[in-house]
Amino acid sequence: GIVTGLADLAPGGHVVENYRTVLVDYQFGRFMWNSFLMATVIVIGKLALSIFAATAIVYYDLPYKDLLFLFILFTLLLPVPVRFIPLFQLVADMGWTNSMLAITVPYLASATTVFILRQHFLSIPSSIVETAKIDGVGPLKFMAFVLLPMSKGILVGVSVIMFVFAWNQYLWPLVIINAEADQVAQVGLALLEGDVVGGEVSWSLVMAGSMLTLLPPLLLLILFRKPLLRAFVIQQK
Repeated sequence: GIVTGLADLAPGGHVVENYRTVLVDYQFGRFMWNSFLMATVIVIGKLALSIFAATAIVYYDLPYKDLLFLFILFTLLLPVPVRFIPLFQLVADMGWTNSMLAITVPYLASATTVFILRQHFLSIPSSIVETAKIDGVGPLKFMAFVLLPMSKGILVGVSVIMFVFAWNQYLWPLVIINAEADQVAQVGLALLEGDVVGGEVSWSLVMAGSMLTLLPPLLLLILFRKPLLRAFVIQQK
C-alpha cells in the first residue's frame, strides 16, 4: 500500500504478534544470540591483540617498527572480498566450517584499532612513562596500572565501534555458515525477507526483525556516545 499520512506509520494491532512470530517461529532470538556471541568474542580478542601491538609499536625499540606499522596500515587497502576465497579454503582445511571460530578468528586482527590506540598512546605525556621506568615498573605492570587506566575512554569507544562492526557482519557468515540455526542476525533478516508466503513478502515480519537487529547497536551508541566521539576525534588526528 501507499503511505498517505502519519497514521499509516503508527504501529498496527499485530505488533506483539509479529515480534513473537519472528522470535519464536523463525528462531530470530537464536540468530541474535549468535550475533552477540560473535561480536563479543571479536571485541575481546581484537582489543587484546591491538593493545599489545600498539604498546609494542609505541614503547618498544623494535627494529624497523615504523616499516612494520606501515605494513599494518597497508592491510587496510585489501578489500575484504578479495580475501574470501583463500580464507574460506583455510577455514575449511582447519575444519572450522559452521563454528564460532570461523566467524570470529578472521576478524581478530585490526589495523584500524591498532592505529587508533597508537595515536592515543602517543598522546600520553612522556613524563609519565619516564616516571614509571624510574620506579622500576615492568612492561606488563605499566600496561595494567598506567596505560590501560589512562585509556578507559578510548577503549570503550573503540569497543563500541568494533561491536557494531562485528554485529553488522553479513557476507562472511553467509559464506562460511551452512547450518541455518548457527547463522547471525543479519543473515536471519535476509532469510525473513526471502520467506515468500502467497507470492508476497511478509514485510511486517521483516520490519520486526529489522527493529530487533537494530536495537543492540543503537543502545550501545546511545549509552556510550561520548567515548565513541572521542575515539573518532583521535582517529582523525
